[in-house]
Amino acid sequence: MGATDRTSGPRVTPEHASPALRALTAAALVLPGLMSPAAHAAEGDEADFQYSRYQEGERHPLSTFLDFNGVPGIRNLPNNNPIEVDSLHGTAKVTLADRVKLVFNYTQDTWSGATPIATAPAAFGMNATGNFTINGPKTTIVTGASPYVQSIGSFGGAAFDARLNPLRLNPDFVSYSQDKRLAHTLSSASPETRKQGDFKLGYEWNEAAVDVGGGISLENDYESRFATLGGRLDFNQKLTTVNLGLSYTNSHTKAVIDHDASPYIDTTAFDHQIGVDDTTGTETLSGNRQDWGANLSLSQVLSKNAVIQTGAGYTRSTGYMENPYKVVEAFFVNPDPNFSGIPGVFLAADGQAHAFLEQRPDVRNQWTWDVRYVQHVPVVDAAVHLGYRYYHDDWGIDAHTFDADWAQPLGRGWTVTPRVRYYSQDAADFYHPFLAVLGDPGTSEERLKKLPGSFSSDHRLSGYGALSGGVTVAKQFAKGVSLEAGFEYYTHEGSLKLGSGGEEDFADFDYWVANAALKVNLSALGGGGAGDHHHHGHHAGHAPAGVMFDHMLSQAGDFMAGYRYMYSRQAGNMLHGESDAGDAAIVAQGCGASACWKAPEEMDMHMHMLDIMYAPTDWLNLMLMPQFMDMHMSLRDLDGATAPAAIPDHGDHPHTTGGVGDTSMYALVKLLDVPGHHSGHHIHAALGVSAPTGDVGIKLRRNHLHDPGFIHYGMQLGSGTWDFKPSLTYTGRLEDWSWGAQLSGTKRLEDSNDVGFAFGDIFQSTAWAGYNPLDWLTFSVRGLYTLQGELKGEFTVPNDRSGPMDFGTSYGGRYWDVGFGVSATVPAGDFQGNRFGVEWLQPVEDDVNGFQLERVGSLSATWSLAF
Repeated sequence: MGATDRTSGPRVTPEHASPALRALTAAALVLPGLMSPAAHAAEGDEADFQYSRYQEGERHPLSTFLDFNGVPGIRNLPNNNPIEVDSLHGTAKVTLADRVKLVFNYTQDTWSGATPIATAPAAFGMNATGNFTINGPKTTIVTGASPYVQSIGSFGGAAFDARLNPLRLNPDFVSYSQDKRLAHTLSSASPETRKQGDFKLGYEWNEAAVDVGGGISLENDYESRFATLGGRLDFNQKLTTVNLGLSYTNSHTKAVIDHDASPYIDTTAFDHQIGVDDTTGTETLSGNRQDWGANLSLSQVLSKNAVIQTGAGYTRSTGYMENPYKVVEAFFVNPDPNFSGIPGVFLAADGQAHAFLEQRPDVRNQWTWDVRYVQHVPVVDAAVHLGYRYYHDDWGIDAHTFDADWAQPLGRGWTVTPRVRYYSQDAADFYHPFLAVLGDPGTSEERLKKLPGSFSSDHRLSGYGALSGGVTVAKQFAKGVSLEAGFEYYTHEGSLKLGSGGEEDFADFDYWVANAALKVNLSALGGGGAGDHHHHGHHAGHAPAGVMFDHMLSQAGDFMAGYRYMYSRQAGNMLHGESDAGDAAIVAQGCGASACWKAPEEMDMHMHMLDIMYAPTDWLNLMLMPQFMDMHMSLRDLDGATAPAAIPDHGDHPHTTGGVGDTSMYALVKLLDVPGHHSGHHIHAALGVSAPTGDVGIKLRRNHLHDPGFIHYGMQLGSGTWDFKPSLTYTGRLEDWSWGAQLSGTKRLEDSNDVGFAFGDIFQSTAWAGYNPLDWLTFSVRGLYTLQGELKGEFTVPNDRSGPMDFGTSYGGRYWDVGFGVSATVPAGDFQGNRFGVEWLQPVEDDVNGFQLERVGSLSATWSLAF
């Protein structure tokens, strides 16, 4: 969407600003939930990590939740989860050489829940008493991922008056009353994940700069690649700055048409874009889109306390502009006044609604203009930001955005920033909640000719207003580290539109966003990171990247911030014990008393973790380790197996989960420390607990029950139980050699979690050796043994189980691995003290419980900086 209620005018970019402008914006912080660049000045190298949670409220009570398998049914939204999104964002800005800077961003979003896909008259989903019904003469029937009204009953079908306003049958079952109320039909989907990586490489002169960038955004059904080119010119003694930006985006959509819904959706307009996926046999809808954009902005310092910025932008979009999951309900009304036999009542000619995939124009031209004023208030050392943005496109949308925030330093590094924002837009010319046209439906081609050239019931194209408010609280620590937390509440209502004329209240909704961020200003630390040598010894070497708790901070007041990435993959053969398992054995034995018909084909797991360590004393370290997970699994059919007739092949679609994992908290206690110039020995213990912050109730649309089934145990985001995690670590060194060993475990402190199961306990032992060919470089090799028990219990509600991954007996086992790693600590320069490590862990032998997919290996990569 070009005119989106979450798009604000461009903020003053500190790294592209004059010294006076940087001074003005130094205290200002933007609410993280608005996904805008931070407004505080950070000219040098930095690393930022941010997590946000988006949660919609319940939709209007008239909204309906679809059922599956063609079974009539309407349920109010409280029985289904609204949309929720977990987002992870990381940024690294580094100086590669004099005047050369690189900025890299990574964003990952995982969303799930119910979203509107069509709108229809509420009267057609109610019985004669005005209540929703599943058996009455007027029943809204929905299926798969798309709604349709298939059979209105024996009372004549959907009814309209002479002006094509919908009518509802009265309790006398003879007369009708006008009922203009509308209702969304909502579809709930399995979790989906989007990943985006982008970069910008820039070169700066004294009064000018140029940058080039690009990136890619990936989803299961959408792929987008983009490139950017920008420039900056300062003049008037750097009090005036001009910025120019150009962009190009090429996007490809490949959406799967739900096999339940495809019989009821008229795809005539897109038949040339409908194909069949060779791997799954499902119908897909493909389309390409291109976007060209340009923007020009001017910043002017008005005084030592004020600056103003204004800019204009243009974007031209061409190609496939539709949302492939949005449907428009169309009713073809018989124009014969005698057809119904009731004066003033006109009925749908064939007694049903027709579902059409939306059609939007193939071209969209968009223009924006914005202005922003920043004023420093010396009396309270605060900064106020006021902004306005105007948007116009040739789809008929005009939008206005007003926003204001006040950044107030409180002393001792604390800053609080309240923010308010108002947005209003007109409806697109082709927005129609539903379509009612005169005439017989005829053939698909004839029906399409009777409809407008473009039509959409997407409520984001309707007329509405939005009001939001929020606050950010930030704490800046003396050593270049800051923590931020933010919250925003947003309400979307047709009645809030400027000048009235907004959509009816059926489209109203609200949401909230909560954020937390850790920011490390590497430039502010300067060479302070060299303390890494002081803490750990210049020749000490380091444990492999895959080993946690390998060292301690040795002086009271020391702090360490780190990032850890772990990737593991399973693919290849299925195993039973130590041997390969054939499909026949899996079918017969993998699902207990039932026959299996599915098995995992591949599974990928990604984990992002923050390591935050603080030393209150020289013998005690405290650690906090939040993590963000995402997993992807694809299944295959087992040879010789047949799925139950009542359950379709939803398992053919890849399964994805993502979001916050469990959060671990540790205390590391020094037991022995024998330092030496060329040798040394160290022993410490770690006592930790893992809090069950990861979701273990994620559901997958894997059947046609009213309640989707739980996704496989191993695809849940956490354990769901409080867990005790002790470890004992020994490290030693002699000259250029280093070595170590660690014993660790996980003990589940609860017999089951909230959904009925508990993972097995874990015991691990590992030993490694390292060699330092250079003072700052370590090569390592290690061995690892893992013992994990079976999963206990099972989901507390009925859950369809199609393969071994749905049975607790196929979890855990005995595993042997060997790892090869390299780590480096930057010895000098701007990155002095930064430590980087990477390790590949190669499986050697597996002895699995039940039937499990063969392991391919795992990769660990770490960054840390102590100061």
